[in-house]
Amino acid sequence: MNNMQALKTNLPEDIALLKAWGDFDKAAELIKKYLTRPIPKALAERLTLELDILAELPMQYPYPYDEALKMMQEKVPGFTREDLETLKDDGYADWIYVNGVVHFQDMFVASIAKTVPKYKDIEVDEDQKTIEVSPVEILDETVNEMIEKGEKNYFIHIRHTVKIKKEAEELGNQIRVYLPIPQNADQISNIKLIDISPEPVKIADETYGQRTVYFEKPLEAGDTFTVEYSYENHAKYVKLDPDKVDAKQPDFETQELLPHIVFSPYIRALCEELTGGETNPLIKARKIYDFITTRVHYSYVREYLTITNIPDYMATGLKGDCGIQALLFITLCRCAGIPAKWQSGSYVNPASIGNHDWAMFYIAPYGWLHCDCSFGGSAYRNGAENRWNFYFGNLEPFRMSANSEFQLDFDPPKTYLRADPYDNQRGECEYENRRLTFHDFDEERVIVEMFPID
Repeated sequence: MNNMQALKTNLPEDIALLKAWGDFDKAAELIKKYLTRPIPKALAERLTLELDILAELPMQYPYPYDEALKMMQEKVPGFTREDLETLKDDGYADWIYVNGVVHFQDMFVASIAKTVPKYKDIEVDEDQKTIEVSPVEILDETVNEMIEKGEKNYFIHIRHTVKIKKEAEELGNQIRVYLPIPQNADQISNIKLIDISPEPVKIADETYGQRTVYFEKPLEAGDTFTVEYSYENHAKYVKLDPDKVDAKQPDFETQELLPHIVFSPYIRALCEELTGGETNPLIKARKIYDFITTRVHYSYVREYLTITNIPDYMATGLKGDCGIQALLFITLCRCAGIPAKWQSGSYVNPASIGNHDWAMFYIAPYGWLHCDCSFGGSAYRNGAENRWNFYFGNLEPFRMSANSEFQLDFDPPKTYLRADPYDNQRGECEYENRRLTFHDFDEERVIVEMFPID
């Protein structure tokens, strides 16, 4: 794993000013000058990492203000500049400066459609569509059945394919590809790897914290990398009762993990504001969950690589996607002395499949419990109190868990900086001699078969 802890080192002020203004080329030029000087190793590591961040940022914000305004006006009759300013100022349209000009994030239209009721009927481009939590009827039916019967189980069969884009092809160059596959998580069992093509070099152990199938070969024209697998998800419902919580609780999984799971002065103050005076860890965790689901709004965000401190980003901006919400929950729980950890992979319901992250927390005597703040927040905003309460402690069976640890090296490790240094849902690629990003390959996940089982 590249040294992501280097993000805790501040940028020199001149570089930080250029970055804030969006003069990324000049900032990179200045960094290269710094790197020719006898600077401390920690600063050199930070600046080297920043070069990749600066290269990624402008690609994440491709729409200058006037183009973004035109895009919205084409989709919403009567949409005005003042409307865009309101969305921008209220945090619903993510933006940065690029060479001093406001630029909006590549998913800003989809984010507005998803999070602002007034614009929920906006037509979103096909490549901007993400997983659908709905059909809500299926979700509510599943949640209600789990509460009534105690569990709900599914058989799920998925095919995942990655292909290097034409413009990134270097035929004959040694390509390395990592695809996520199900791990033997608490709710996942009977995992079967049905088909893998081409022949893999390594398949990580079922218990590995970020499980992958690894390919390595000289790239040929038309190469695709595919894994097809099936598994069972046995989701059990846990009814939580603060009165049944043990007096003695464990202290594992309560440590910091730089650069993101950090008990900064602000995180400590927020944790104290939310949980101060409370001694029951289940109630503490619920207070944290309530804060995230009721006072923070969902928002698509740029790649995590470009965010210096993910929990602080959300705790101060009061917005973020599923992973950012999960990481803030984990950080606040750990700060409060409650064991908490990461889980992620795919959300797989009868309607769609896509990236998703959630959290786990430990309360004796219940053991490890699940928490999905983004689904809980959606339920709260839509007045679905039953579903809101459900996602504190429970999950439906519409999950594929590939990752149970945050910020973990693959097995075998990548040589170059990952496109996502912390998690793995889409897959990762690199050449023998250079890094590749999400812009360099296409990936597709398809539900081959899915049905409930006893």
